[in-house]
Amino acid sequence: MNHTKQNFWTKYVFATDHKVIGKQYIITGLIMALVGGYLSYVFRMQLAYPGQSIPLYGDMGPQQYNAFITLHGMIMFFWFAMPILLAGFGNLFIPLMIGTDDMAFPTVNMISFWIFFVSTIVLMVSFFLPGGAAAGGWTMYPPLSITAHQPTFWGSFFTGQTFLLLAVALEFVSMLMGGINFLTTTINKRAPGMTAFRLPIYVWFANLAGIIFMFSVGPLIAGAFMMLLDINMGTGFYDPYRGGDPILFQHLFWFFGHPEVYVLLLPSLGVTAEIISTFSRKPIFAYKTIIYMALIASVLSVIVWAHHQFISGIDPRMATFFSVGTILISIPFAAIILSYLATLWGGSIRLKMPMIWTIAGIGSFLIGGLTGLFLGSDTFDIYAHDTYFVIAHFHYVLIPVVIFGTFAAIYYWYPKYFGRMLNEKIGKIHFWLTFLSFHAFAFPLFFSGLQGEHRRIADYSSFDSLMTLPIQHIRIISTIATIILISSQLLLIINVFWSYRKGKVAGRNPWEANTLEWQTDSPPQHGNFEVYPEVYRGAYEYSLPDRTEDFYPQNEK
Repeated sequence: MNHTKQNFWTKYVFATDHKVIGKQYIITGLIMALVGGYLSYVFRMQLAYPGQSIPLYGDMGPQQYNAFITLHGMIMFFWFAMPILLAGFGNLFIPLMIGTDDMAFPTVNMISFWIFFVSTIVLMVSFFLPGGAAAGGWTMYPPLSITAHQPTFWGSFFTGQTFLLLAVALEFVSMLMGGINFLTTTINKRAPGMTAFRLPIYVWFANLAGIIFMFSVGPLIAGAFMMLLDINMGTGFYDPYRGGDPILFQHLFWFFGHPEVYVLLLPSLGVTAEIISTFSRKPIFAYKTIIYMALIASVLSVIVWAHHQFISGIDPRMATFFSVGTILISIPFAAIILSYLATLWGGSIRLKMPMIWTIAGIGSFLIGGLTGLFLGSDTFDIYAHDTYFVIAHFHYVLIPVVIFGTFAAIYYWYPKYFGRMLNEKIGKIHFWLTFLSFHAFAFPLFFSGLQGEHRRIADYSSFDSLMTLPIQHIRIISTIATIILISSQLLLIINVFWSYRKGKVAGRNPWEANTLEWQTDSPPQHGNFEVYPEVYRGAYEYSLPDRTEDFYPQNEK
């Protein structure tokens, strides 16, 4: 293997090593999460205390409110969740888990990160343009996202909406390059003996997520390009007065937007599989069924997009089709979750921090899944559409998946990449503050949503029926919980830096796991392995009756 001496720039900045690139994605994503969290703090304070000056921000008007909710949604989806769960963890884990030295295209990998990084710069610059950042909602529906601009090229190019579209385009190019790299690497660079059904579930799920992204993103890129033309060149793709139709963009957006949830969901469920089997000391229950169910869910995910458009005037017969399809997609995911729960059953469970985050994630996600069944029904969705019931639902889907899943992965793999264990006491305080504040923030929103609170109103004081005490109390409780939720993440930062210096030395395999990443040094050397491993068995052979040890590494004969 090539161990050429590297300087600072080639080792840490313009690195081609997948491990460094993975860390670059994760660090950038976490910084963007802080930005997104700050935005949520500001607009939650506006909702709880309308008309009052907000500490650490100042006065907020409707335009800023719309911009902040727009960028909060965009950042948490495209600049936090995707770069961490897919690009970050994919880079860190896939080559090590399949027993190879790096991605198939290391230079492309490096370029894809820097394209992503440029996209973050473009997005941040949009806050300082004349008129401020984009304020048309994270779904960018026209005509709201278009009519605020003059249809002249130079007059409208330097606007928040145009920069948002450019940033999204760059981010998508980066993720496309990364997804192709993952797939090529997994197909061509697996260790000898690493057959398809010996792959760790995370590798399967990360690649499925990449395929879903590649398949679904094309229509949105086309739709965004047409929006750019409408804004800057005066075309009328979405303008009814010029023969266009704004509903067209909704179809193009949700054809991508709905599968995007599964792009985030699958890598997190892959992380869950690795942790739940390791800390239950049991083989994962129904491995092949989990893979088949994920394949079915991946296909269904791209054919039910229009359930987001029940109130846009689609034919009721089509609404029934999309409603039934949406409810059907819960079956494969229910099967996957049941497989995980069956893995727990009868296991010798070790309640370490990765496992605690995983169990909390599954339990919380179930609430999101069950309320998704309600919203999948067109009769209920028409009533609850764009209310805080929807807000509560997708936060119950995404926070257990994205944030809890990310934390579980960080606590699980930190020893591998930094050579030391994270502190368990700090970790438990971090967990309880995060877990309790999340539920205190999100759960009450189901009730305010059912009472008619709409998600896109900056100041409810103009609506007497929405300023009644129960609803206003819910806003205040959710806002206080949001502040605690954001503040408690300081404990994770403290833990990461403290443990890097003072944490217990980890060794190669502190969790006694089977997959290949645990069979090399901690942290892994450049090139990952001194000798390429050979694989003799599956990834989840724990507690076999004919072995003294309760784990069985994949590369051990």
